[in-house]
Amino acid sequence: MRAVVVTEPGGPEVLRVMEVPDPVPGPDEIRVRVEYTACNRADIMQRLGGYPDPVRREHEILGLEYAGRVESVGDRVTRWSVGDRVMGIESGACNAGFVVTHERLAMPVPLALADDEMGAVPEVFTTAWDALVAQGGLTSGRWALVHAGGSGVGTAAIQIARAIGARIAVTCSARKAEACRELGADLVLERSPADWASALKEAVPDGVDVVLDVIGGEEADRNLRVVRPQGTIMQVGLLGGPTATVSTGLILTKRVHWIGTTLRNRPIEQKIAAVQRFCAEMLPLFDSGALRPVIDRVVDVDDVADAHRHMEADLNVGKILLRM
Repeated sequence: MRAVVVTEPGGPEVLRVMEVPDPVPGPDEIRVRVEYTACNRADIMQRLGGYPDPVRREHEILGLEYAGRVESVGDRVTRWSVGDRVMGIESGACNAGFVVTHERLAMPVPLALADDEMGAVPEVFTTAWDALVAQGGLTSGRWALVHAGGSGVGTAAIQIARAIGARIAVTCSARKAEACRELGADLVLERSPADWASALKEAVPDGVDVVLDVIGGEEADRNLRVVRPQGTIMQVGLLGGPTATVSTGLILTKRVHWIGTTLRNRPIEQKIAAVQRFCAEMLPLFDSGALRPVIDRVVDVDDVADAHRHMEADLNVGKILLRM
């Protein structure tokens, strides 16, 4: 099969689309012929050498999500048949012609989604829902703050918050503000150089209930200042840097819950539990129209280096898909 392989740490030029052996499914696994996969920030970090796949593989193949059709099934598989449309998340190796996954990690593709949309759902919607709702406890009537509102996770988070009746503020660059408003964000704040924290405190003086932060760095202390007492900060990424200076007294006086989370390196039992709950609670909302994938562009896999450059320049609103 063809796959996107990192030959050595470095810029987009180190990526190679090359032939590698097909993966072989075990008795509880399915093999999916991948039609669409995606470019994510984690792929860029892995390409640079900073976020390795926790699974040791013969080749370092990028990709955290896939969408396609079941090509074969293991002897003990009962949930899927050859030809079924499925999508899902993995720790890596999804930028490839085939993916092998446990049958309970695969998700059915909602009927409302076209083939060229299904690859834009698994990673960002599962991540946003898991951070805001499953772990963050966001419910109807409460406020969320989400950084990078124009990103894949951000555009998913806006829709999820609206769908469950919550209110949401986002930070983003000025040129992505209108897209966030159109998706339904209640409050759109320019992240830099504007003083978004003061603007948010003026609009929501009691503080937000849940913060979803993919930035870290200098935003960490501001998060502590705008979260309500006993609120929750979900640290999902560190694009602003791995260290920060924070007012630790606020953690104590506000009794803040500050939780670090990733999907990638969880044990398979925890991944299955998260995926199955996501399927039950969120997938029906795609068929109802409450949720929809936001796609910035679809790029042929041979042009994967251009997709990485586009994301590194922070030009995308929503997902960058790779067509296999």
